[in-house]
Amino acid sequence: MQKLSTLLIILITTSTLNAQEWITPVIEGYGKIIDFKNVDARPDAALDYKLVFDITAEREMEGVNMGLWKIARVINMLEAADVPKEKIHLVAAIHGGATFATLGEAKYQEKYEKQNPNDELLKLLNDYGVDILVCAQATAARNIAAEDLNSNTRLGLSAMMVLANYQLKGYVLMP
Repeated sequence: MQKLSTLLIILITTSTLNAQEWITPVIEGYGKIIDFKNVDARPDAALDYKLVFDITAEREMEGVNMGLWKIARVINMLEAADVPKEKIHLVAAIHGGATFATLGEAKYQEKYEKQNPNDELLKLLNDYGVDILVCAQATAARNIAAEDLNSNTRLGLSAMMVLANYQLKGYVLMP
């Protein structure tokens, strides 16, 4: 019995020591990752990461828009793998139900009677250098004026044009 108890203590201690922590090394509080070092496919610091994200859903992850959360996760993964910031070029094409995530505080408060949970994340992404483009067709369809949008976003004629233009410039589509 004592041998079994000792073995269990050793196993628990070993598994605890090997446990990885969830971290948000760059976009603090959003897009958490576990930085596994011994995996076969990791970001390559020699590559330029030109990514355009197609964000359409209202779905949330940890209280914010899932598409915006994914962008934070990609930034955290790339930088944790020592990809230099100057090699990370990210664009968000936001449309459909996700359009509401880009509302400015006053309009969001009016619509949902609470603060926009995406406000801080939009600022952090914008400050990092993510080009956050909201589809003007989607805003028009939802009676959202340009001045109703979060100041960390810009309007694009349409998400289709944002996606097409950036892919033609060599950006990889991230659905």
